[in-house]
Amino acid sequence: MDDVASQFLATNRDTLNLAVALLLGAIVGLERGWDTRDQKSGERIAGIRTFALIGLLGGISAVLAREVTPWAFPVLLLGVVAMGIVAYSERLEHIRNFSITSTVGMVLTFCFGAIAVAVDVVMATAAAVVTAIVLDNKPEIHGWVRKLKAQELDAALKLLLISVVMLPLLPDARLGPGGVLNPREIWWMVVLIASVSFIGYFAIRVAGARKGILFTSLFAGLSSSTALTLHFARQSARVPELSPQFAAGILLACGTMFPRILVFCFIINRELLPQLAWPVAVMTVLLYGPAIVIWRRHAGELQVSQPRLSQNPLELTSALMFGLLLTAILVLGEWLERGLGDTGIYVLAASSGMADVDAITLSLTRMSTESLAMETAVIGIVIAATVNNLVKTALAWGVGNRRTGLMVAGPMLVSLSAGLAVAWFQAA
Repeated sequence: MDDVASQFLATNRDTLNLAVALLLGAIVGLERGWDTRDQKSGERIAGIRTFALIGLLGGISAVLAREVTPWAFPVLLLGVVAMGIVAYSERLEHIRNFSITSTVGMVLTFCFGAIAVAVDVVMATAAAVVTAIVLDNKPEIHGWVRKLKAQELDAALKLLLISVVMLPLLPDARLGPGGVLNPREIWWMVVLIASVSFIGYFAIRVAGARKGILFTSLFAGLSSSTALTLHFARQSARVPELSPQFAAGILLACGTMFPRILVFCFIINRELLPQLAWPVAVMTVLLYGPAIVIWRRHAGELQVSQPRLSQNPLELTSALMFGLLLTAILVLGEWLERGLGDTGIYVLAASSGMADVDAITLSLTRMSTESLAMETAVIGIVIAATVNNLVKTALAWGVGNRRTGLMVAGPMLVSLSAGLAVAWFQAA
C-alpha cells in the first residue's frame, strides 16, 4: 500500500502541487473577500475566485518555466502586476482608497503558487497562511503602531542592528589570554541579554497595567528587578500601609531572576542544567511561595502603581558597557582560576554579583564548556545570585520602610541559604 501511494504521489506530483497552489490562492482570497464583503459588485479588485486563479496561474508559470521556457514565470508575473495596476487605477476613479494591499496580495499569491510547484509546498503554505493572518489583522496591527512610542521603535531597530547587522560581522575566533575571548560569542551573549530585557519591557508595557502588580513584578525580573526593587522601596516609604504588596512584588521580581538563569544555561551549555536546576528551583520556590502568601493575605488592599522601569527598553551604550563587563569578567575569570583555583572564581562571582548577575552567569556558563568544572560554575552562579539579591534586600530595607525590609529579608535569606546549601551538597 505504501509503495502504491508513493508511486501515485511521484506520478502526479505536478497535479497535486497545482491543486495546492489553487488552494493557497483561495486561502488568501477568502480573507480578501471577507474584508470587502460589504462592497458592491464590481467595486472589488479581486475576491476568492480571482485569488484562487492567480495562485493556480503562479503554479502553471513554474511548470511552463521548467518545461517550455524560463521566460514564462517573469512574463506571467508582469502580466499579473499589470492587471493589478490597471484594476487599481480604475478603482481610484470611483473610490478614493489609496491602499494597495490587495494588489500586493495578488503578486504574493502568484509567487506562492510558483513556490508550491517549483520549490517547496510547505514553505509556500506557511507563507500563504502568514500572509492571510497579516491581512486579516489590519486593525490590531494599526493599533499597535499607534500605541508604539518613538523610543520603543528606536529600541527595536537597535536590537536588529546589534543582532542581524553587527553580530555576523564579528570574527569567530579565540583571542586574548588562554583564548577565552571570542568576539562573536561575547556579542551574541550581549544580544541575548538585550533580547530578554526587551521582551520583559514589552510584556509589562502591553499587559502590565491590565494584569496588575503580579504580572508586572514577574516580568520585571526579565527587564530589571533592581529597578523595580528600588521603585517599590521608595513607594513603601511614601505609603507604608501598602508595604505587603510592595514586598510581594519585590520577591516575585527577584524570584524571576532564577528561571532566567536557567534559560541562559539552556542556551549556552545544557550539560550544566542538571546540577544548576536544583538550587535554582529551591531558591525560586522559596521566593515565589512567600510572595504569593503575602499577596493573598493583603489582596483586598489598594493596588500599587505600575513602575516605570525604563524610558528606553534598549540603549546601545548599556549594551556596549555590558559587553565590556562580560569581556573583563571572562579575562579575570581565566586569570583567577589559574592563580587561585576555585576560590578565585568564587571571589569573582561574589564581587560581580554586587553589580550584575547576568554577566557573571553568562561568563561562568561559557567557561564551563571548556576548562571550568561544572560544580564550580554552579556554586559561582549561586553565589553571584545570592549576593545580587542581598543587595536588593539592602535596597528594600534602606530605601523603603522597616516593614517592607523585614518582609523581603526573611524569605530572601531562607531562599539564598537553601540554594547555597543545595549547591554545596551537590558538589560534595
